[in-house]
Amino acid sequence: MAVWGKTWAKCVSAAGLLALASACTPMPSHQGMIAPKDTSVGFDPKLIPVSFASLPGWEEDHLAETLPALRRSCEKFGRMKESKLIGPKGIGGAAGDWKPICTEAYSLPDGDSQKARAFYESYFQPYLVSDLKKNKAAAGLFTGYYEAGLRGAKSKGGPYQTPLYKRPKDLVLVGLGEFKNNWRGKRLAGKLVNGQLMPYATRAEIEAGKLRGKDLELVWVDDPVDAFFLHIQGSGRVLFADGSTMRVGYDGHNGHDYTSIGRILIERGEITKEKMSMQAIREWLAAHPNGGQKLMRENSSFIFFRELKDDGPIGAQGVVLTPGRSLAVDKRFLPMGLPVYLHTFTDPISPAPISRLLMAQDTGGAIKGVVRGDVFWGFGEEAANRAGKMKEPGSFFALLPNNSLNRCQVCEAAEDSSIVSQ
Repeated sequence: MAVWGKTWAKCVSAAGLLALASACTPMPSHQGMIAPKDTSVGFDPKLIPVSFASLPGWEEDHLAETLPALRRSCEKFGRMKESKLIGPKGIGGAAGDWKPICTEAYSLPDGDSQKARAFYESYFQPYLVSDLKKNKAAAGLFTGYYEAGLRGAKSKGGPYQTPLYKRPKDLVLVGLGEFKNNWRGKRLAGKLVNGQLMPYATRAEIEAGKLRGKDLELVWVDDPVDAFFLHIQGSGRVLFADGSTMRVGYDGHNGHDYTSIGRILIERGEITKEKMSMQAIREWLAAHPNGGQKLMRENSSFIFFRELKDDGPIGAQGVVLTPGRSLAVDKRFLPMGLPVYLHTFTDPISPAPISRLLMAQDTGGAIKGVVRGDVFWGFGEEAANRAGKMKEPGSFFALLPNNSLNRCQVCEAAEDSSIVSQ
């Protein structure tokens, strides 16, 4: 067993993960709405076995709430060939390894967290997720996102002047992992020009009219700032004057890198890093309407939308997200559908830290790195408030199927029993 594994176990047994924050891992600075720079090149994920007893708050979590999310992931696993590997480097095993797990998950009664806890403890082994090339760090940044709410109309007029665009027919999305394994999780987008893939229009070019007259307007909304944040969140509900709503979701992007306007505001001294949040950015944009449009256009990334007929927004795994129980991760390192136990060292809303089991069911342009996550909090003011303020340091633990552990290429063996028993 690596020295790091022993060190972490001692920290947990001595004073919990709060001690880990100060004594055992370097902590990232709070970044709010800042997208961390992609420094994932050279990352070395390592999974270190621990016990369920060592997971902070495990006994208090209402685990019955996780079953709808797990069952949605099971539906995806059930459609795969049993030999298909789940995620990179065999971390999630093969689809066939999930068959007995999912069969049991469907048989569990709703609302019984005690039985749900016994189920997870019977079928899974928890592993601390760490990045050994980043000073052996098992701590990272955890943020939140939500389903946005906007006011809109189906045609342009009055206050409804900002369009949400449908995906253009000439937009080409390329999954580079189809060409080389070491490009897994990376994508390009553009358009074909004389047989060559060329960059698509930027946000500034699109807002200046590049797509005008092509019948791509899905809906018109009354606030360009709301539209901008919808691009960040990826999904939302548009409320019409007659009381009806349209649920919209991600349907592609223009291929340009996401630029955090929060980071720009910090670099310019407009907002301090400590006070950065979605709410702080909105306040700055409202106070600087002219400079705000120019600032938003510095983010060249642009998202296209489609109408959703489902019960909620759809994540990267292709399943409906569950409020408070779905997590966006960097799928270059963790597979879609994997149960992940999150523990943050603080919580912006509550005096108690966030300790809960979630399902990795989504990803995002700003979610880069081994120990990095984005919690989906749902729809409404409470969800938006929590998501906008969440910028918490913490750690997470991957729950791997017991019958698939021999497939995991980055999992350490439990050579020292003290690592998995506290």
